[in-house]
Amino acid sequence: MNFRVKPSWLLFPLLLLSVPVPALELYQQELRLNADTWRIGVPGGYRLELVTSGLEGPRLMTFLDNGDLLVGSRSGKVYRLAPPYSRPEVLLTLGNYPHSLAWRNGILYIAQTDGIYQVPYRPGQSRIERDDVTRLVPLPGGGGHSSRALGVGPDGRLYVALGLSGNCNNEYLDDSYAFDDRRGGVLVLNETGTTPRLEPYASGLRNPVGFDWHPVTGKLYAGNNGPDHHGFEQPPEYFSRLEAGSYHGMPWFQFDGGQLNRDHCIRQKPPRPQADVTLPVATFPARNAPMGVAFVPAGAMDPRFTGNAIVALHGSWATRPKGGMFGKKATRRPPALVMVQFDQGKATGSVSEILTGLQRPDGERLLRPAGVAIGPDGALYFTSDSSLQGLFRLAAVPKNKH
Repeated sequence: MNFRVKPSWLLFPLLLLSVPVPALELYQQELRLNADTWRIGVPGGYRLELVTSGLEGPRLMTFLDNGDLLVGSRSGKVYRLAPPYSRPEVLLTLGNYPHSLAWRNGILYIAQTDGIYQVPYRPGQSRIERDDVTRLVPLPGGGGHSSRALGVGPDGRLYVALGLSGNCNNEYLDDSYAFDDRRGGVLVLNETGTTPRLEPYASGLRNPVGFDWHPVTGKLYAGNNGPDHHGFEQPPEYFSRLEAGSYHGMPWFQFDGGQLNRDHCIRQKPPRPQADVTLPVATFPARNAPMGVAFVPAGAMDPRFTGNAIVALHGSWATRPKGGMFGKKATRRPPALVMVQFDQGKATGSVSEILTGLQRPDGERLLRPAGVAIGPDGALYFTSDSSLQGLFRLAAVPKNKH
């Protein structure tokens, strides 16, 4: 994969935030599944493991304070997995795409397409009754980009991301737009009054599926799926720093990797001028479909990863050369896990692959990463929602094993 990167740096001793590292050298691991052998590229000292295949359409996930793992899904099921996470239980079944979950102060929050839902929940509890679930606030529903992602910020507030319904829709996070057209960015829940309400935080993102906060600076970063109508090579996918009030341009403006351009597929006047657009801090090749994002805190994985962001690349449905879906499958962007590198808490623009080999030369895929999270054991966990569905772990190999 041809990532847009800055020059590599030498490896220095670990500092408080993070230091840039050279592109990680990947080693080949043979992974045997269902009498079939795959050769996977993994970082030195790590091994990929299938933890469980007992999940149907798993998406984003969250670890609780007691070590339990909760997973949303395309199937309508919310899963609970207790350590060692090999035996999933169906915690709850819902009908409107419970894509993402967050837990705060005894309440489990569930992001469905049409709203944020809530239910009292005690970590370790193995069952939730559907009738106990209530909607906290509505979200614009409708077709296209129906996933909704949740997170609790360092400020204790609840954040939710949602995408535009298409490539060129006149949708924007502002009260001047009709409710169903308030899409494309991240909202934050304001709970200061008698009635909770969602307010715009960052706008102009076509489909920010995953986001997370840097573990030291507390700054918010998100991936973003770019549009489909410019073919296979443009525009690159974004990895962006989000600020309160930041505007990222879509669908009116597209960053081509070098400059910002007006996208004339939408005729309506942009809600804000081009000068207001915040450019991404790193990019991935077009049509990679970035999904979950997770920063690596100190003490997890190893110093090569500390303070950097892990991003799940779902891989494209689009094929070369024009980006349609009916070409040769071998030309699709392959699924992968990558690491966006930071130096002293700031993104350097460099991106390194940390898990490859998930797609064969003929286009057959082993799995497609969706959600990512750092477990209480310091390992990297991720879900796959198609091909081989389930939960996977990228964990350090004990030094006494060879």
